[in-house]
Amino acid sequence: MLKQSPVADLATRFRATRAASLALAATLSAEDACAQSMPDTSPAKWHLAHTAWFFETVVIEALQPDYRSPFDGYRVLFNSYYQGIGHQHARPSRGLLTRPSLNDVIAYRHAIDARLAAHFEAGVPPAIGALIELGIQHEQQHQELLLMDIKHLFAQNPLLPVYASTPQRPATTAAPLRWYDGGGGLVDIGAGPDGFAFDNERPRHRFHLAPFRLASRPVTNAEFADFIADGGYRNPLLWLADGWATVQREGWAHPAYWRPTADGSDEFTLGGQRTLQAAAPVCHVSYYEAEAYARWADARLPTEHEWEHVAAAAPVEGNFVERGLLHPAPGDAGQTQLFGDVWEWTASAYVPYPGFRPLNGTVSEYNGKFMANQMVLRGGCCVSPRSHLRASYRNFYYPQQRWPFTGLRLAQDG
Repeated sequence: MLKQSPVADLATRFRATRAASLALAATLSAEDACAQSMPDTSPAKWHLAHTAWFFETVVIEALQPDYRSPFDGYRVLFNSYYQGIGHQHARPSRGLLTRPSLNDVIAYRHAIDARLAAHFEAGVPPAIGALIELGIQHEQQHQELLLMDIKHLFAQNPLLPVYASTPQRPATTAAPLRWYDGGGGLVDIGAGPDGFAFDNERPRHRFHLAPFRLASRPVTNAEFADFIADGGYRNPLLWLADGWATVQREGWAHPAYWRPTADGSDEFTLGGQRTLQAAAPVCHVSYYEAEAYARWADARLPTEHEWEHVAAAAPVEGNFVERGLLHPAPGDAGQTQLFGDVWEWTASAYVPYPGFRPLNGTVSEYNGKFMANQMVLRGGCCVSPRSHLRASYRNFYYPQQRWPFTGLRLAQDG
């Protein structure tokens, strides 16, 4: 079989990524796609439009300096945070955008796809190809966000609507937790010069690790339930000061989407309300909850460097969006679940690597300006596309956020 040219491969992956976004939104009504459940989330319609906006504003405008968009007002409506491009519609008000309609947004996507298809036919220079690749990776991020945001939206509805009839793994018992020797010494951290990586994953650099041990799997629902039963949410000595203040202010008593019942616990999932699976990784916990649990368990969270050093030797395999579960699942015997299921909080603040340089031009705002007051997560989750992940991937959220698919893995000093 003949191997595709780099441009043909890029075009194939572009089309597949664009189609995947529409497939995720296919079961949503226009009302579903317009609503916004809190300022941190965005409507599904906005995600669909913004990813088209990125290809139009970042890629097509780079290809055609004299390009003028025929979509009046979209440049402002669907700009997320690019100050260098211009004004943005206020993020908390995205759910007020009843116009353009969902059909108009889909038509916008098709129009932008057609324009790029013509450029693929004519050929694209390497610099533009790099922007298209960034656009593909950017859209994969928004596919995950779309599912996170729909879950949060549906959870506000007393009818507990089902996004998709997802399968569920049979109930099982979690494998006993073991500790892997992570070693120590000088290690290489970050993405190398070849292949795609976001700018926040570079440059690759040397880092000294003290001896440490890493847990063989994530913390499970049953283990976190023990923390709750032992008064974990009522003991201020387990919590960081900001974490304890957040628990008091928000009234947290369990992870997000848990719904305690008389005979146990249910949880809300993209497949509807279901019985909590004891052996599945605990999910939708904030950094504060993860850190408090680790302290209660006489352990700690791993640093991102420790996590990457171990994960770099593991295959990128696990429970991703392609599996269709759309929820964390119990692991098979011997499975580390380093990738997929839940994003794992680390003890590392989201800061630049030594020698960090943001991308040039418009996309210089992509990552670097968020490098304050957030924590790093690693490994991907059950709604992440598999092709989007690698050991060096750095995700980041604020420590109080828990609507993402976030969990934890324990570490100890060696």
